[in-house]
Amino acid sequence: MKIIGQISILILLVLGICSIDAADPMADFCNKDTNISKSSQISANIDALLAELVSKTDSTGYFATSYGKGQAQVYGLAQCRGDVVGSKDCSSCIQDAAKEIRQRCPDQAAATIWYDFCFLRYSNKSFIGEVDTSYGIIFYNVQNVTDPEKFVKELGALVDNIKAQAVVPKNLGFGKGETKLSPLTTLYAFGQCTRDLGKLDCSQCLAIAVGNYETICGNRRGCRVLYGSCYVRYELYPIFYPVGSNSSMNVVADETKMILVNP
Repeated sequence: MKIIGQISILILLVLGICSIDAADPMADFCNKDTNISKSSQISANIDALLAELVSKTDSTGYFATSYGKGQAQVYGLAQCRGDVVGSKDCSSCIQDAAKEIRQRCPDQAAATIWYDFCFLRYSNKSFIGEVDTSYGIIFYNVQNVTDPEKFVKELGALVDNIKAQAVVPKNLGFGKGETKLSPLTTLYAFGQCTRDLGKLDCSQCLAIAVGNYETICGNRRGCRVLYGSCYVRYELYPIFYPVGSNSSMNVVADETKMILVNP
């Protein structure tokens, strides 16, 4: 087992009230330490790699591969969220991700993009099978819950159940659950590992991710933590697939803060 990087908080960005749509990426990371020329062989290999990821991810909702040789070799992984696998939204999300990541990171050999329904990553260094928490993005709702003691207890129990689900092979690295906080309030949460990770590595990545619930998100009404090997989320509104007209994908979100965590 290999873990990439230790993290510390570097930057805090405040985002205004915004609309969240499943067709838009949640976040992206262009590694500025891997700048390349658009006319280089490695850039051409990235294009070929992305085409292969798009064509081969649809059947199982996951594909990891490499393309090229020597210093121009690139490695890639594409994956749909566990509850989206097998739907048309899985394939369309991967197509969007492959297109958007090249537009956002045209001059980098290493990049990552996160969507609600899928995740895509490539690099000039092999990362398959490694736990990567070297770079992360955390979003949290600025509003606090009304009963912090009960909330923390119920969220902890829910997270434990989700982590147990995610490491079961048939669940494709995905776990989800919901619990009633009151007659009118339900807490929803999920966790997703990339499927190249083994059971212990998935468990460790999720543990690091949900650790931010207490240290950064506190008693907030919602939180997302995005890493290169896993991501987790909880909200006080439905977030599971398929999404309905009143879901988080189509409403204006509360004011949100975003934190970047880097090595």
